[in-house]
Amino acid sequence: MERYPFAEIEPKWQRRWEEGGLFRCPTDAPNKYYCLVMYPYPSGDLHVGHGRNYIIGDAVARYEMMRGRSVLTPMGWDAFGLPAENAAIERGIHPPVWTDQNIIKMKAQFEAWGIGYDWEREFASHQPSFYRWTQWIFVKLFQHGLAYRKAASVNWCPSCATVLANEQVVDGKCERCDSVVAPRDLEQWFFKITDYADRLLTGLDRLEGWPERVRIMQRNWIGRSEGVEIDFTVAETGDPLPCFTTRVDTTFGVTYMVMAAEHPLLRGLVAGTDREAEVLAFADKVRAQAAIERGAADVEKVGVWTGRHVVNPVNGEKVQLWIANYVLMEYGTGAVMAVPAHDQRDFEFAREYGLPIRVVIDRPDDPLSADGMTEAYVEDGVQANSGEFDGLPNREGIERIADWMEGKGIGRRAVSYRLRDWLVSRQRYWGTPIPVIYCAACGPVAVPEEDLPVLLPTDVTFSGKGESPLTTSASFLEAPCPKCGGEGRRETDTLDTFVDSSWYLLRYISPKEESAPFVTTDVNHWFPVDQYIGGIEHACGHLIFVRFMTKVLHDLGLVGFDEPIERLFSQGMINKDGTKMSKSKGNAVPPDELIARYGADTERLYTLFIGPPDRDSEWSDTAVEGAYRFLNRVWNLVMDWPFDANGAATPEPLTAPDLPDSVQALHRKTHQTIRKVTHDMDGFHFNTAVAAVMELTNAVRSFIEGLGEKKPSGRERAAVREATRHIVLLLAPMVPHFAEELWERAAGSGSIFAAAWPGFDEDAAREDVVTIAIQINGKLRGDVDVPRGSEEAAVVALAQQNERLAKHLEGKELKRVIFVPDRIVNLIVK
Repeated sequence: MERYPFAEIEPKWQRRWEEGGLFRCPTDAPNKYYCLVMYPYPSGDLHVGHGRNYIIGDAVARYEMMRGRSVLTPMGWDAFGLPAENAAIERGIHPPVWTDQNIIKMKAQFEAWGIGYDWEREFASHQPSFYRWTQWIFVKLFQHGLAYRKAASVNWCPSCATVLANEQVVDGKCERCDSVVAPRDLEQWFFKITDYADRLLTGLDRLEGWPERVRIMQRNWIGRSEGVEIDFTVAETGDPLPCFTTRVDTTFGVTYMVMAAEHPLLRGLVAGTDREAEVLAFADKVRAQAAIERGAADVEKVGVWTGRHVVNPVNGEKVQLWIANYVLMEYGTGAVMAVPAHDQRDFEFAREYGLPIRVVIDRPDDPLSADGMTEAYVEDGVQANSGEFDGLPNREGIERIADWMEGKGIGRRAVSYRLRDWLVSRQRYWGTPIPVIYCAACGPVAVPEEDLPVLLPTDVTFSGKGESPLTTSASFLEAPCPKCGGEGRRETDTLDTFVDSSWYLLRYISPKEESAPFVTTDVNHWFPVDQYIGGIEHACGHLIFVRFMTKVLHDLGLVGFDEPIERLFSQGMINKDGTKMSKSKGNAVPPDELIARYGADTERLYTLFIGPPDRDSEWSDTAVEGAYRFLNRVWNLVMDWPFDANGAATPEPLTAPDLPDSVQALHRKTHQTIRKVTHDMDGFHFNTAVAAVMELTNAVRSFIEGLGEKKPSGRERAAVREATRHIVLLLAPMVPHFAEELWERAAGSGSIFAAAWPGFDEDAAREDVVTIAIQINGKLRGDVDVPRGSEEAAVVALAQQNERLAKHLEGKELKRVIFVPDRIVNLIVK
């Protein structure tokens, strides 16, 4: 068997695509299709697991191209971030040098895979021509009150004397030196994403092209709750301590109060008291724990009493004020009224620390005893120990007590969100400089738009210790105040890289524009993105931030849409040896070796065939060999039975009504496969699309084997050539080099991607025999195979003769028949 010459044809077609501009798309192109894969961090080394989303994106782009769409599929680089700064520290390489080297490597890897992009639209987030506009957007948010500064907690390594990102904290310790990380409060910049919480939530209902699990994750992350905000007061100081609750019916059952370790009032409340040292030490310990661990239902509940009390406004009762690990600032006000009789976390905590329990929602027929309770009672019941509300069903009590609180001015109905404002400050060098100058007289002042970009300086020292390297650059730090002209000092924090990625999708449309971040009329033409592809791990980060930023830009009149993405696909991971591929784990499969041995199209085909693309899949080296063998079988099949790419999709001999059964069967299988693959490509079921083409290939080979030594007739040759022609067309988005070469050999010239995606003949695809379900008195009892279009009487007769059905019909009289042609028969008998 001849092996297809991948080493020759793949570089050939990669050059052709680039020279011919196959993926270059005019900005004013009609019938647009914007297909975008999330831009990558330029790490420099890709493995086959990384390739999954890029190969999927390329297959989608090529498929839509064949369907006549003007496909825009650009690529850029999420170039800022911590790894480049670490490389500068560890290897003595300046971040842009290391980043640019990696971009060159990754572009070569994309090319080797045969991934096509409109490289004329390429940019990287570390280029001043891009981050100038990130700074411009920051200034716009600052001017409209959507960017502000306040104190916030960060991870501080006392040994390295530096702030750590969450990713650098492993088990509460610094990943560099293994020192225990301590929380520290620093002034930080935030975006007011909470102003958009409700719109972000309601907008999810319009995102019908997004995976439901992503929408659920975002709903939960935003976390809208309706309830009441109650005005508790610290007894000893008079400080208000508001608390949000969705269970106002339990307010009379509050027996203690809990505040988060991060609560801004905490230090002031305990200052100068004999409990100050113990409370603050405990708070620091708790703050070092990850929020996800603290919020887990099974976490051990621990806390300390602050020495203070809180007055419950509904009954004037003073209860102890505690701090505990299970209360977070991320929800409500950071203070929680504890009702141990009706909340399991509070119950466990109260039992541990000997705090009182009071029943206020009782069982009508079996009253509860607080002393005898072994767990919290969380079901509905009637109000008890609740003053004038005793005896009310608690659901009615929720409304009545809320009305009562509002009437007395001690509480008000409110909506609370789990979502918190977006902290965008980073205490590191390799990021977009925040365009703010601090003036003793004027405070923080935004850099004027005409002075942007604020460039990253190169005269910095990378020590890995102390503050940001930007503080070591005298040329950067000093700047006059834009308002008064007096002495000023630049902000030394840089922006979170998620700020870059919150708007980069728009820049692809106008990548060379110098007067604005994008041309509004052009982005209005191309948006929303028709298909966005990227991992589900971005559901509650990037995919929320990009929606927020789009809504902001819409409100500023800069874009004409407020949702940026029409359809979203989140690919699963490719694992090896049961775990996620990783260089550090030693299970990463480099693509270079595979491409050298089997060709890029073999890797592409196997990547698409490995399993449902939205689920995790296990890589198998031996299965790659199977994909390679399949391509060679197709190659030899087409070489032996060449088709005419310029001829009719369905040869004339196959349109006759009296086709031999074997020819009719192959003709039918061809059109069934076109229908199946088209459906699967539309639904991102690439694995079953590949399987369908494999089945058709096997059917063709069986047909040819059935011919034996006899000379095939014109109809037989036509059936085979119709099938091979469509095999090549259907494979084109998935194995483009391979398909291009076979198409050129059949057509003499031209790209297969200029050819139309094949249509199917519904009549030709229809089976002559159908399986009809047989019900007896509405219950499925079996089925029968009948010629398509069979009359009711014929189907009933077959059913009555069927041995499996006979026992259900024996001795019974047929009263009525419900018949749905070619689908179902329901026999009503007595």
